[in-house]
Amino acid sequence: MGLNTAVTSFDNAVTPDVATLSYEQARDELVQVVARLEAGGEPLEASLALWERGEALAARCQEWLDGARARLDAARAPEAHDEPDETPDDTTGDDR
Repeated sequence: MGLNTAVTSFDNAVTPDVATLSYEQARDELVQVVARLEAGGEPLEASLALWERGEALAARCQEWLDGARARLDAARAPEAHDEPDETPDDTTGDDR
């Protein structure tokens, strides 16, 4: 079973494919997963399923953040080309 497929969770609820989740959806579900793991009391198999889902959700959030960073960097790139290069070609300071 891959991390990007819809699965039936340990409590028989169909969980959406992680790859289809928005950043906010993945983050909110990750918060719930962490809360359940921290609360304890889950059987081992359920805990493992929660952990795996949490890892997939965290990776999805990171994908969104990396994509946002790349978009910001791309949007800023033209600004760097708009500024004139103030570095003189002759760095010796001589007027020879």
